[in-house]
Amino acid sequence: MKIIDVLQKDAVLTDLKARDKKGLIEEMGLPVSRIAGVNSGDMVRVLLERERLGTTGIGGGIGIPHGKLKGIDSLILGFGLSRGGVDFESIDGKPTHIFFLLLTPENSIDIHLRMLARISGILKNEIFKQRLMNASDADEILEIIRQEDEAP
Repeated sequence: MKIIDVLQKDAVLTDLKARDKKGLIEEMGLPVSRIAGVNSGDMVRVLLERERLGTTGIGGGIGIPHGKLKGIDSLILGFGLSRGGVDFESIDGKPTHIFFLLLTPENSIDIHLRMLARISGILKNEIFKQRLMNASDADEILEIIRQEDEAP
């Protein structure tokens, strides 16, 4: 499963303004909810409920807010870059800069876990993360992700 096959340019935000978890999820959620055709408030609620179970700030500057949502029939993905960093209650206590927001249909355990594994796997690559941080626009972000998706 490739990230680039799911991530739409409209859901790539390269200059997030939010400084806290709720604000970030709301900001990233706007384009994702439009693409998914769902109510933004409902989506934010689902993602914040998931965060209450444990942070999705996995450390190393990475956050992967995710949840399962009624009313969608396929996986939806968003990407966000916070150059200043967000207090995302990360497990390492450091600011979070790179975000993937993942929504999957309510009963789709397999696709949800596969995409989470794919995202967390490529984000272990420090050079990839640095390239994302240095990207200037959505087209460059998508190209960097495409190149990483196609790497052996």
